[in-house]
Amino acid sequence: MSTFWKDTASTLEMIKWEHSVFALPFALTGAVLAAGGWPPLRVLGWIVVCMVAARSAAMAFNRLVDRDLDAANPRTAMRALPAGTLTSGFVGGFVLVGSLVFVLAAAMLNRLSLELAPLALLVLLAYSYMKRLTRWSHLVLGLALGIAPSAAWIAVRGSLDVRIVALTGAVLLWVGGFDVLYACQDFEHDRRVGLNSVPQAFGVEASFWIARAMHVGMLLMLVWLIALFGLGKVAVVGVALVAVLLCYEHSIVSPKDMRRMNAAFFTLNGIISVLFFGFVAADVLSKR
Repeated sequence: MSTFWKDTASTLEMIKWEHSVFALPFALTGAVLAAGGWPPLRVLGWIVVCMVAARSAAMAFNRLVDRDLDAANPRTAMRALPAGTLTSGFVGGFVLVGSLVFVLAAAMLNRLSLELAPLALLVLLAYSYMKRLTRWSHLVLGLALGIAPSAAWIAVRGSLDVRIVALTGAVLLWVGGFDVLYACQDFEHDRRVGLNSVPQAFGVEASFWIARAMHVGMLLMLVWLIALFGLGKVAVVGVALVAVLLCYEHSIVSPKDMRRMNAAFFTLNGIISVLFFGFVAADVLSKR
């Protein structure tokens, strides 16, 4: 039993489960917009379970599928699977349990959530193969996280309003942009082994400009979201602060200096998602 808990802890560390904070606040934003305030605690609880279970299953699956690629990359060779700390069988079981928990949680929400759960899982798991197929795999990762606010809307309403797709588009571009930046670290390795990525296809300097363009697109989508839902000045301030943080994120990394990539990728993006949710929620609640 002690081995089981040790392996579970190693798996959670491997998938960085705490980074569920990236997409979770955007999902909660979708839920608040759908409810016009705070949804019932029961619904919020199952949304959180869905988000954490789905992301955990997808990240574990990614590590499982990429274990040989990770072993060949000096930056990732010490991850648990290529290092032999975890077995493929245990991680595969973790993926299965996470997927089942996600489907169960979706079933506890409403019928449409349950019916769409397999499609959501397909998107989440398919990302792991995209770098073998297309240089634009970053956008597939963006879609995997971007469906969170639309899924949360469905969880609250039992139907989909096309207005919330603007937030899905914003998250898609946000995630796609910072994943392009992150992939710049593996530029030489990806070219050597033939893996697809924007940096591998266009070079590091051009990739930084592509990431900047994606993040400008994200901000435009957030402005459109505000207009679609008739949000007020508080939400506008939230978008302005997101813009400031994105500018800072791009200022601390460059094609010639990527030493602070982890700070830009993990810390700042976590702050961005939480901050945006806080300001939108405050705006919605102030109108009740």
